[in-house]
Amino acid sequence: MLRGVGAVRTGRVFSLAMQFHAGGPQTGGVPGRVNPELDVLAAGVSVTGDPGDFTTTDEVLRLGTQASTHWDALCHVGYDARLYNDTPMDVVTDAGATRLGAEHLGSVVSRGILLDVARVHGVDRLPGGYPITDTDLDDALTLSGVEIEAGDILLVRTGQPQMLRDDTESSVGSDGPGHAPRLSRHDPDDRYRTDTAGISVRAVEWFARHDVAAVATDTFVFEVWPCEDPEVLLPVHMIDLRDVGLVQGQLWYLEALAQDCAADGQYDVLLSASPLPVTGAAGAPVAPTAVK
Repeated sequence: MLRGVGAVRTGRVFSLAMQFHAGGPQTGGVPGRVNPELDVLAAGVSVTGDPGDFTTTDEVLRLGTQASTHWDALCHVGYDARLYNDTPMDVVTDAGATRLGAEHLGSVVSRGILLDVARVHGVDRLPGGYPITDTDLDDALTLSGVEIEAGDILLVRTGQPQMLRDDTESSVGSDGPGHAPRLSRHDPDDRYRTDTAGISVRAVEWFARHDVAAVATDTFVFEVWPCEDPEVLLPVHMIDLRDVGLVQGQLWYLEALAQDCAADGQYDVLLSASPLPVTGAAGAPVAPTAVK
């Protein structure tokens, strides 16, 4: 965390979260992973009936834990009937996970390093299906001018959110907290549903070698989609979460931060990204904040 504090030079603050709203960004491709649904129970209701007295609004929120910006918990993915640290898969039941759930992710505050792979390639957005390799990460690290140390959190930018529509008028990133973008589906063009750039299996050892605490990307899938080997579904998830114990973040909004990093050449930040500690959950909503 102290390295993160040392990265603060100007106090500029960036929200790295997409809004949690009914229009997106989820597409319905994963059954049950619903976009947030807000059910208002009381809208400006006066408890006594006198509008001059105490008046309140209350609501219920229903959403997929991975509907928008989130961390994957270690119970999210496994194979051979085992989860991380040889934990048996049967710790996960219809009532949730009794071990390795989102509540165990704890407080997440560290130095974050933006690895702008799209900028390294001179494009606004990497093409769908592009596998981000160890070479790409080396090049992005060179661009950042930062040396990774154990416990850092990496923010890998592909530019995929540009395939979404920003329904907000205000920009993200300012001298204050800014506003999270309300990103929803492009109605006529939903190619991002099928092919996305993402982490390659060739990058997994690179993450482990650098001993990073977590990796977050701006994509739906985290890893490249379609998968590199059509016979193996989501191998990066299996290796990262089951074998390495590397926490993964998805659907992070990195566009405004990336623009600012390119402008001033500073690619390290103080990152605060503590998840909602939903007991037994395989995913945890988060509203990350980066301070430069």
